[in-house]
Amino acid sequence: MLKDTKKINIAGDVFIGGDSRLCIIAGPCVIENIDMLHAACSFLKNETEKAGFSYVFKTSYDKANRTSLKGYRGPGLEKGLEMIAEVKKKHAVPVLVDVHEASQIGPAAEVADILQVPAFLCRQTDFIAAVARSGKCVNIKKGQFVAPGDARYMVEKALEAGNDRVILTERGYSFGYNNLVFDPRSLYFMRKTGFPVVFDATHCVQMPSATGGTSGGVRELVLPYARSAYAMGVDGLFLEAHPDPDSALCDGPNMLDFTLFTELMRQLNELGAGIYNRI
Repeated sequence: MLKDTKKINIAGDVFIGGDSRLCIIAGPCVIENIDMLHAACSFLKNETEKAGFSYVFKTSYDKANRTSLKGYRGPGLEKGLEMIAEVKKKHAVPVLVDVHEASQIGPAAEVADILQVPAFLCRQTDFIAAVARSGKCVNIKKGQFVAPGDARYMVEKALEAGNDRVILTERGYSFGYNNLVFDPRSLYFMRKTGFPVVFDATHCVQMPSATGGTSGGVRELVLPYARSAYAMGVDGLFLEAHPDPDSALCDGPNMLDFTLFTELMRQLNELGAGIYNRI
């Protein structure tokens, strides 16, 4: 049995790690319009709370790491943060946003409760330090090219910058070209850092750049992956969800629709809401 992970206060009465409830971080991949954001946040918050879990809303104002120059990126920093702030206020939820360059950190920190370091930037020492110095919770996504045991070095960079509110997220490992796999051992070794570990069940089924300039995915694997990660004792699940993923402007093939999201909450609840440290 591994020791408990550090319990981190995200905002208000929402915690992750330690003896806190499973934290569900969920929302659409990227902002498409404000009405969809409100609809998604309202639905996801309600279904998560009914299942007995805590909830953090996530979305992106700009997806900077698109495969193709023609890929949809979102409304941009200023307009996107305005919409995220509106959703946060109306639905009274903590929010997570990703930042891609140092100039975005300050504005994003004024709105978000968690700033996320994208997987492709997880080895950028100065960038991690800059995000950490914001004082916000820092969620570092372990890159597809990084061994799980090396996650401790990412944590050390944030700690050195004076921030111990660190979350680590597993989002799959590169398996040849255009394919990701989920190695359950990663959750075990990342959790040895003593910091909360989140499993990104939707990006783990992604097939990067596999569909002619955009990413594909195997949506049917999201639920069994999420169940197995929950059974191993993760502190949170990261799930991208959309009212109609097949018409989404970004990452549709690996996002859950609302029916599948509800079913996953039901299945996790049956496995035992609030039961932790099962490794």
